[in-house]
Amino acid sequence: MNESKPEAASATPAHPNTVTATVTGLADDGRGVVRVNNKVVFVDGALPDEEIMFRIGKRRRQYDQATLLEIIKPSPQRVEPPCEYFGLCGGCGLQHLAPAAQIQAKEQILRQQFAKFGRMEPEQWLPPLVGDNLHYRRKARLGVKHVYKKGGVLVGFRERASSYLADMSSCRTLDARFSALLPLLRELIMGLSCRDRLPQIEVAAGDEQLALVFRHLVPLSGTDEQALIAFGQQHQAQIYVQPKGPDSIAPLWPEQPETLSYHLPEFELEMRFRATDFIQVNADMNRRMISRAIELLQLQDGDRVLDLFCGLGNFTLPLARHVAHVIGVEANDSSLDYARQNALHHGIENVEFLKADLYDESLRPSWGDFDYNKLLLDPPRDGAMQVIKQLPIKNGPERIVYVSCNPVTLARDAEYLVKERGYHLRQAGVMDMFPHTNHVESIAVFER
Repeated sequence: MNESKPEAASATPAHPNTVTATVTGLADDGRGVVRVNNKVVFVDGALPDEEIMFRIGKRRRQYDQATLLEIIKPSPQRVEPPCEYFGLCGGCGLQHLAPAAQIQAKEQILRQQFAKFGRMEPEQWLPPLVGDNLHYRRKARLGVKHVYKKGGVLVGFRERASSYLADMSSCRTLDARFSALLPLLRELIMGLSCRDRLPQIEVAAGDEQLALVFRHLVPLSGTDEQALIAFGQQHQAQIYVQPKGPDSIAPLWPEQPETLSYHLPEFELEMRFRATDFIQVNADMNRRMISRAIELLQLQDGDRVLDLFCGLGNFTLPLARHVAHVIGVEANDSSLDYARQNALHHGIENVEFLKADLYDESLRPSWGDFDYNKLLLDPPRDGAMQVIKQLPIKNGPERIVYVSCNPVTLARDAEYLVKERGYHLRQAGVMDMFPHTNHVESIAVFER
């Protein structure tokens, strides 16, 4: 929570729950923070240093929640949101804050988590990595709902703090090609016999290809299939259907679709993937992030690198361009298949991929006997505690680069590495992987 010294709050005579106060900071979820009688109150839509009037609603033991009524004195960092659905759609929470101020707020969140868990901070703060902040999202899961009262189908993200879908016909963060398809998808689904039994569409974009995966709870009719095929042909989008779980996904059009791919030109790599595989959603930031990670590892020709949570080789293969040998470890079979295919496609022979559940501490790590001197970690939001506990107590990796999508677990793991394993937290910084959202992506360097 990014917070400065609070100013006194005062209740108005009009309503006992209506209060005027100055916002002291931003919470981790992007809400404004004020204090009323020494109790934290979260106000959606408020920004630091703004004088606001708000009405307290839900009360909790540790905090209250409030509704913003009026901005008496706006922040100089307040801007006009670029998306007309901001405030309704729950996909973004910070479009009213200037992009430069957004990244500063995210850096402050990372600072506070380091201080909270280990009373530490890096020896050097890295300059933030920033890039384009609109139409960056190349992968998403869109909700679908046939709303009888509105006489049509909604396609998009959920409303803020609600289970309802936002009524939207464009999105300023989605890949522009998908944003343009939103109203057309509504028309398409409205014409299907299963319009009320089709809950979601997963979208994925390669550099050149588009893919849409339609989840349907009842069998598609022949007419439905023809409509989906025609839509794919018209918009040059691969169409997949999913009648049950992820294993049931199958192409509808074309019968043998071209493999999705994105390029990493700095490393002369084409990374192939399936529509449902995990990839970093922001292509521009992904390239910048890989380059920064490789720079921070201070690679030498003779290095042997371990890449844990490697996915389809997003870091592994670029690393292999610079060192003697790399081992990538991943639990997901599909990602591993494509990682091996990507290596084979480029004739990269100094890389090996292993399957392992990196969260199962009871298993002896399959990578335990690998002689490595540097380590790259890119775990899910749960962090990497189970993994770092299995690192050699003596002669562990001399340098660790940790890519994180959750500052809380990064700070927790940093405390363990520093206090229990004797590493130094040399550098850390944030990366704007998800502009306009409260999501904090970061990178940290530890040295033995």
